[in-house]
Amino acid sequence: MLQASTGSARPRRHMAALQQNFEKSFSHLDYRYEKSFSHINSCGRGHLQNQRTKSGRTTIHDVAAAAGVSISTASKALNNTGRMAEETRDRVKRMAAEIGFRPNALAKSLLSNRSFTIGLLTNDTYGRFTLPVMAGITEALADHGVSVFLCTIEDDPALGKVHVDAMLDKHVDGIIASGKRIDRRLPVDLSNLPVPVVYAFTEGAPDSVTFCADDFQGATLAVKRLIELGRRRIAHVTGPESFVSVRERSRAYRGLVGDAFPVLYGEWSEAWGHEAIAKLWMAPGPKPDGIFCGNDQIARAVVDGLRERGVRVPEDVSVIGFDNWEIVAAQTRPPLTTVDMNLKALGREAGLTVLALAEGHAVEPGIRTLPCELIIRQSCGGDCKP
Repeated sequence: MLQASTGSARPRRHMAALQQNFEKSFSHLDYRYEKSFSHINSCGRGHLQNQRTKSGRTTIHDVAAAAGVSISTASKALNNTGRMAEETRDRVKRMAAEIGFRPNALAKSLLSNRSFTIGLLTNDTYGRFTLPVMAGITEALADHGVSVFLCTIEDDPALGKVHVDAMLDKHVDGIIASGKRIDRRLPVDLSNLPVPVVYAFTEGAPDSVTFCADDFQGATLAVKRLIELGRRRIAHVTGPESFVSVRERSRAYRGLVGDAFPVLYGEWSEAWGHEAIAKLWMAPGPKPDGIFCGNDQIARAVVDGLRERGVRVPEDVSVIGFDNWEIVAAQTRPPLTTVDMNLKALGREAGLTVLALAEGHAVEPGIRTLPCELIIRQSCGGDCKP
C-alpha cells in the first residue's frame, strides 16, 4: 500500500515547528478573550459589521466575538480539534458561516501541517491532454480547499528538476504527473520525494498509482458501433505502431474484424489521413464502407479525402475517430462520431487519490484504467444515439 512519507523531510519539520509556535502565541489569550467577548451576544453585531467593513476581511477575531468565545476556542472549533461542548463547536461554525468567514490560508497551513496545494507537472505544452486532466483535478479538489498550480517542462530534464524543487519549496501536499502518452515517463526523477506522487496519462513508477484510459475498451465501442450499423468492410487508419495505445486499439479492431484490411499505421496528422485514403482507394478490390481512425485529426482528413473522391459520409462510408477533441470533431463536416477518453474523470480520480495520500491514507498501487465513452455525431450515420 502507498502512504505519504512521514520521514525526515526538512520542510515538514519546519512546518511542525511553526505550528507549535503559532498555537503557543495564542494560548495565553484564552481567559482574557473569554471574558472580553462574553457580552457580545447581548450587545449585537453592528459593531462587528463596521469593523469588518473597515478591514475588508472577516477574521477569526470576528468569529470569536460573534460566538462569545476566545480566538483559540474559535480556531479549534473551526478545525475540529480540541475538547469543547458540541454546542460550542456548532455555534462557532454557525457564526462563521453567517458572517462570511474564510480561513486564513497561512494559519490553516500552520495548524494542519499542510499547504493545501497540489503541483501538476507535465510535458504536454500544447495542453491537448493535460488541460482536461487539470480541469478534473481542480473540480475534485476545490471542495476540499486545495489549489492546483501547473508547471510545464517540455522534454527538458533540467527544467523539470527546477520545477520539482520549486514545488517542494512551496510545500505542496503532493504532485500529479501528466504527459502526452501513457507509455513514456516524464524526463525528471519523481522517486523518493517527501510528498506523494500520482500519475495520470503518463507512465508511472512500478510502485505508484497510475491512471489511464482503457484504449482497448474504447476501440471496441467504436468498431462495434460500425458493425451494428451494418458495416462489413471496416478499415483502421491510425498512428505510429510504437505507441502502446495504438497497439491496444488495433488489437481490439483485429479481434472484431479480422484481417480483411491491413491496419494502416502512420503519423498523428491530417496529412497521413489524406495519404491513407489515397492508398485505400487506389488498392484493388472492394472499398471500405466503414473506417475507424486512431485520432480525430486523422478522421477529419479521412472525411475530407472521401468527399474529394465523391464518396458520401455517412451514406457510403461511416467514419469514427478517437479522442473527442471537440475543436476538431465538432468542426468536421459532418460532425465526427468519436471516442472520448474521459480525461476529466481521469483527472478527478487522480486528484482525489493524491489528496488521500496527502492525508495519510493508504492507497493500493497499480495501473487503473477508466472506461471510454462513444460520442455519437453524424459521421457514422444511423440513429444519433448510442
